[in-house]
Amino acid sequence: MTDVTDLIKLIALKEINPTQFVGYSKTVGSPNVFGGQVLAQALNAASRTITNKRVLHSMHSYFLEAGDLEQPILYTVNITRDGGSFSVRRITAEQNGVTIFILSASFQNQEEGHNHQISMDAHVKQPEELMSWTEILEQFGDMIPKKMKGFLEVERPVEFKPVQIVNPLNTEDLPATTNVWFKLNGDASTVDLAMKQQILTYVSDYNILGTAMNRHASKAHWGNTQTASLDHSMWYFRDFDFDDWMLYAMETPNSSSARGLATGNIFTRDGVLIASVAQEGLMRPKS
Repeated sequence: MTDVTDLIKLIALKEINPTQFVGYSKTVGSPNVFGGQVLAQALNAASRTITNKRVLHSMHSYFLEAGDLEQPILYTVNITRDGGSFSVRRITAEQNGVTIFILSASFQNQEEGHNHQISMDAHVKQPEELMSWTEILEQFGDMIPKKMKGFLEVERPVEFKPVQIVNPLNTEDLPATTNVWFKLNGDASTVDLAMKQQILTYVSDYNILGTAMNRHASKAHWGNTQTASLDHSMWYFRDFDFDDWMLYAMETPNSSSARGLATGNIFTRDGVLIASVAQEGLMRPKS
């Protein structure tokens, strides 16, 4: 995939019947299905059963089994509730009869109410001051570990610019916060809100577990640690456009019991809070 058009084609599922859909996978450089892909596709399935113009406001999910890149994924939607203001859907994702993922999503009538948000860091470096993953690969490719280099070499529909470049050769613990700017490749100006939320969810699975890993960088890295996303929750606050860089500000409040927790807030360039994210991941030291 090289641009947002490819990403939309990946997320938009083929309908089998009104509550069942099938999707296919594209690698992001790992041997298993990317969690962000399953999240976005499951939300696409759920939104296809919403006929009352309600808008997604939250979702909560669990990754149960690693997904096979070569096998189609069957998404089944349970229409759990259509109330006076909210609609709830429960989605299961299966491969070869095995449930690999479950997600619950809630949709709400568009309403007016009280409004507040946290502020974006006013001193964060702007994307024009930073190097993208592509530029990092071009400049430091010969010094990057083979596994990480292979990951960076995969073409993506989104470009990332980390505010802090992590040197994998440095063995020192890093701060509990990570800031990454991101921008879609291509034009997304005609995409509706439901698809924008699905794309945002896809992007939200990048970088977040690394925030928890970085806190232990003096002894933990991707080569000596078994990692996997365990769950992923997200709350959607406001409409937005993908016409500029957006900031994903992440932090890790805890790691224990071979698990790491990371949370994140996604802002527009001008500081509007779009969504919040929480994910716990497996961080098991290899013996």
